[in-house]
Amino acid sequence: METSATIAAARSLFGDRLSLNQTIRETHAHGEANAANTLPDAVIFPETTGEISQLLALCHANRTPVTPFGAGTSLEGHVTPVAGGISLDLTRMNRILAVNDADLDGRVEAGVTRKQLNTYLRDHGLFFPVDPGADCTIGGMCATRASGTNAVRYGTIRDNVLGLRAVLADGTIVDTGGRVRKSATGYDLTRLLIGSEGTLGIITEIQLRLYGIPEAIGAAVCGFATERGAIDAVIEIMQTGIPVARIEYADPDQMAVSIAYSKLDLIAQPTLLFEFHGTARGVAEQAAMAEAITAAHGGQSFAFATETEARNKLWQARHDAYWAARAAFPGHGAFSTDTIVPISNLAEAMEQARESVTASGLRACIVGHVGDGNFHVLILYPDTADGAARAWALDREIVGQALDLGGAASGEHGVGIGKREFMMREHGASALAMMRSIKSALDPRGILNPGKMFLD
Repeated sequence: METSATIAAARSLFGDRLSLNQTIRETHAHGEANAANTLPDAVIFPETTGEISQLLALCHANRTPVTPFGAGTSLEGHVTPVAGGISLDLTRMNRILAVNDADLDGRVEAGVTRKQLNTYLRDHGLFFPVDPGADCTIGGMCATRASGTNAVRYGTIRDNVLGLRAVLADGTIVDTGGRVRKSATGYDLTRLLIGSEGTLGIITEIQLRLYGIPEAIGAAVCGFATERGAIDAVIEIMQTGIPVARIEYADPDQMAVSIAYSKLDLIAQPTLLFEFHGTARGVAEQAAMAEAITAAHGGQSFAFATETEARNKLWQARHDAYWAARAAFPGHGAFSTDTIVPISNLAEAMEQARESVTASGLRACIVGHVGDGNFHVLILYPDTADGAARAWALDREIVGQALDLGGAASGEHGVGIGKREFMMREHGASALAMMRSIKSALDPRGILNPGKMFLD
């Protein structure tokens, strides 16, 4: 690898937007994962697709590794430059290029953040629904196939991208998809790049589906006597076809720390949080149907609210679940598992996970996007080498349990470094070989985000 030659040549292209500063390199050595940090040799801040094309052609010629970087919020080590080389920070590519009100679509650069986009869309009466919680970049969300609390109604990022512009390893610029809602021609290259984690190309522009802001929004919270009752209520609500926008679960341990952290007037018990979108009448009807179902499964004190302040406080508390747990256990490390199972197996998966937590001697809180079978065990461990090792072992045990129940190693956080070891078990040898063939065809010199997706 001739990284020094690449840096010297790139200096003439980027000037002071190429940094060798130690502090800047350190901030690009990691995301929010519990993985070892690795310093890039340089950090580059491109501002156009053309600049990225020139840089990748140079890196391809010199076999210099390139790791894309967005907001740095990824949880599986995606942005850690394990082979050194260039960290490519796309945050300056943050322009909203077009909003087409009549067609409910828009185009953004990869560095636009979720909150930035929705602030801009508000005056158009539109919104973008994919909400992973963190204020991540849209490009990063595409790269990791992000999801979040609204997926049960609006789908994941995969379902809300119409097309992409990306730069391949040799600098070739490719456009995939378009503005139409369906097409029956060619391979689905857009879906190929979604979730590829920067290993097949660098996404620079995204054509998005947008939605009208609902006339009315309502939220509800309901406690249950048992976890099984809460999950059975979710299954029946989904089977009934109530178009719930969000269904989130928090176990008693999570509720206890969230009540303390977010000053909630609730009880620490198995709890479901709902959000309903539609007309005022439709929202009221959805809530009434959900309340009847929860009552049949041991739901207690179903509390419904349409006031913006009450709704925002409830969902902010859900988004702050991680910080609430960290505040309750000072001196502890923390990381979140991310497994998903068929919804009919969700209660069993969560019960097995809790039994494993108890056997490990560690503390943990459980939350979940339970409408689609996705749940997170937030493992809290003594901030020591032994504590971290026990936590990683627990994480792997929980992932294994989910796979045994027909699930996946990750519902939304992706593969990165942390889930590579499960790829063979989840996908099988033939599918994994096909993935490797695609990687080899598009990136024959292996410069794009090396060390991710596959174990070797």
